Amino acid sequence: MQNFDKIKLFLSLFTKGDRVLVVINADPDAIASAMAIKRILWRKVSEVSIAHFNRISRPDNLALIELTESSLISLESIDEKSFDRFVVVDSQPDHNEAFSAFAYDAIIDHHPLSCDKAVYADIRPGYGACSVIMTEYLMGLKIKPSAKLSAALMLGIKTDTADFTRNTCLKDIRAFQYLYRFADMNIVTKVERALITEEDMDFLGIAIKKRKVINNRAFFHAGTILKPDELVVVADFFLNIARVNWSIISGVVEKKLIIILRNDGLRKGAGNTAKEAFGKFGSAGGHKTMARAELDLKLIRKSIKRVNKKSLGDWIVGRIEKTAGKKIE
Repeated sequence: MQNFDKIKLFLSLFTKGDRVLVVINADPDAIASAMAIKRILWRKVSEVSIAHFNRISRPDNLALIELTESSLISLESIDEKSFDRFVVVDSQPDHNEAFSAFAYDAIIDHHPLSCDKAVYADIRPGYGACSVIMTEYLMGLKIKPSAKLSAALMLGIKTDTADFTRNTCLKDIRAFQYLYRFADMNIVTKVERALITEEDMDFLGIAIKKRKVINNRAFFHAGTILKPDELVVVADFFLNIARVNWSIISGVVEKKLIIILRNDGLRKGAGNTAKEAFGKFGSAGGHKTMARAELDLKLIRKSIKRVNKKSLGDWIVGRIEKTAGKKIE
């Protein structure tokens, strides 16, 4: 099916009176993609709302939301009965249990296929960012994106491709070039400069002191934390350590064990590694160079004897090293 035919099929899902909810795990790519959905459905439906379930604390994400006026709302405040259609972008319904509250009419994503149970599914794992898919939708419909939407989509592409150094294809570059003509570059610059807070620096300092490096893999378990985004800061930073080609950073947030994985792109995929090591304990997956796992502590304790918060770090090391025997190098 040609791209424009897919777009027409997507639009056919909606009628003038529909109230549409776009559900996201908020990061730059998801926020931008949801904003694009809102623009595409402008004047074609009654209302489009964007709801996120994750806590947003990273300063760059907060700056993006403020500067682009993306008007996100918390999923906890949503009354499902107030909406007629449900869309998920930059994720698939099985990526997090929070998505399971709704039956989706449409799924648009660039992660490896794991769940396409919807009337409409457009999943393109060869793309570096969902923002690229949404840019192609805008181009196909001949909709000129606003300066704010263009900036958001550019940031979504830059973030998920690490400035075109990972998970990148030619279509990502073409979409970026198209958006560059319209984007407010002041927004792009301000968001990219808002990378780290003093609290993040303090957290990073602790991680540096308590890190473990085993077989060129850097580990840090933070124990109980409030801001899971701090794990991402450390995971990205640790890949800058000489001879380190994997970073595995973890912490407990609200009775869940969150694990962030990064690698240098020359090894076995981080997403596959996350699934093999942790998939049976909760949701786990991602891309070749970056992945995330959110695990149920009760399930871990039932499956592994004498696992508690103090030993979780060692348990994670053990799971990764066991997977390493399957050639994650």
